[in-house]
Amino acid sequence: QVQLVESGGGLVQSGGSLRLSCVASGFDFSRETMGWYREPPGKGRELVASINATSTNLNYERSVKGRFTISRDNDKNTVYLQMNGLKPEDTANYYCYVYSLRTWGQGTQVTVSS
Repeated sequence: QVQLVESGGGLVQSGGSLRLSCVASGFDFSRETMGWYREPPGKGRELVASINATSTNLNYERSVKGRFTISRDNDKNTVYLQMNGLKPEDTANYYCYVYSLRTWGQGTQVTVSS
């Protein structure tokens, strides 16, 4: 059974940092491209960052470049999203995604206060 479990969300002040984690199970994580998406209140889901299996191809949404870093540990079946310099507009529910299996995690809420 494919499962993605996110954690690490919370309430933080503007300028603060959070690190999200997504633990995967039920598939060969080390072979899969993974992504982080977010869904702001009242808006659609959007790509934040993606990472290929070997961490050699990283992609970022323009507004988070230079502030967010995606990484992975294939030994721990975990993908991370380090978020620095958080802004109120980063407030959203953040989801982990495995592309080839089209599977989402349950999400973790990030709220940034001004």
